[in-house]
Amino acid sequence: MAELISKEGNKVQFQVAVPAAEVNRAYEQVWAGLARDVRVPGFRPGKAPRKVLEGRVGKGYVEQEVRDRLLQAHYPQAARELKLNLVDAQIDPGALQSGQSFTFTVRGETYPDVTLGDWRSAQLTAAAPEITDEVLERTLSDLQERNATFQTVERPIEATDQVTIEELGEGEGGSYPVYLDVAEPHVRDALIGKNVGDEVEITVPAHQHGDHEHPEHTVRVRVQGVQTKQLQELGDEFAKSLNFESLDRLRTDLKGELERRARQEGDAARREEFIEHLVSGMQAEIPQALLDRRRDAMLEEIKDDLGRQGVKWGEYETFMQEQGKLDEFMADLAKNAESRVRRDLALERLAEDLNVQVSDAEFSQTMTALAQANNLTPQQLQSQLGPNGLNAYYISMVRERGLQQALAGLTAGESAQAESNPEATEGTQTDGEGGTEEGAVQQDGTGAAEDQAEKSE
Repeated sequence: MAELISKEGNKVQFQVAVPAAEVNRAYEQVWAGLARDVRVPGFRPGKAPRKVLEGRVGKGYVEQEVRDRLLQAHYPQAARELKLNLVDAQIDPGALQSGQSFTFTVRGETYPDVTLGDWRSAQLTAAAPEITDEVLERTLSDLQERNATFQTVERPIEATDQVTIEELGEGEGGSYPVYLDVAEPHVRDALIGKNVGDEVEITVPAHQHGDHEHPEHTVRVRVQGVQTKQLQELGDEFAKSLNFESLDRLRTDLKGELERRARQEGDAARREEFIEHLVSGMQAEIPQALLDRRRDAMLEEIKDDLGRQGVKWGEYETFMQEQGKLDEFMADLAKNAESRVRRDLALERLAEDLNVQVSDAEFSQTMTALAQANNLTPQQLQSQLGPNGLNAYYISMVRERGLQQALAGLTAGESAQAESNPEATEGTQTDGEGGTEEGAVQQDGTGAAEDQAEKSE
């Protein structure tokens, strides 16, 4: 049972009382888990006395596990009950004892007041790119290229060859193949026309790789082999090599996959367009503390990512300082933090306007599925997320449902308008030219057909 104690501006305080019966149930669950998982010499599984189990896991372990279990269950539930969307919270638990009720106090900040513009009249222009015959043929050509074979030849190097080169001099890099049709211009220009056995100097222009500036330098190599590309004829035999019964079947399946991915691209584009519309029409006074917290959280994520790559943040920070890029990095971080906060606030308000609800049963089912996907038990996942993490995940579910509901409403409205005025929609279909069409074909690959192609390599 949750009781609101105070609410001043964005600051809120409430208390939650957990009945003794639920406290006892949590104790029983923890003891049952220990009896199942802890092996004690001299006792059959599940038969060791609780005093013996406590001696194995340490005094206070059971109490901490029970407290965590109760907080993970009742803090998010209380926030939903009081209709509080908390940015962050400090939880102060009271005394815990079997057979008695358990209370805890929560102090935190809610999101600021937000007013959205007239999003219901938004006119979204993003659409799925059209999969034309030209797109399909180009994708088939790409499949031919990816499944090409190479045959050794004795002649000067040509622009589409595969060339095996050996690096010479200090710091020799060994031998490796170079595909000239995708090689850098300075590499291609240096090798075309050369023969096996020739030694070639390749001038590499100044460039930046990652965080390092590389000055212009020369690499000396020896040509070890030349192979010419052999494309398989586009026919039934080619389709069969990719596990399709015929070229017609390959075309049909490939077009279906391209259209599916095009729809996904169109949906994603409409989604982003709508969110941008929401944010641009939003009015809110965002506390600096909220922006600072999001920036700090993002910085911690960056530090963790660097740590997994074996890079210490202090060293990276010093490097950026020496390059004169630290101020720019921090400014970009603050800008991205504000953008994320504004998106969250807009989606939060949208869900409230639509009165979106996610029941406890739905949330529990989602958490169970998420735990299974990560090879965890629901309790292990809850422990990893913690009370604040569970509440944040619940809020994200509400936002996503609100966004989907709003987009569905806009789409239904557009469809109704199109049916009542079909002439208004004539000529609005995209022609598939330019970057959008290429994105549908090349950015994510071509799905089932290309998967088959990869398996056959």
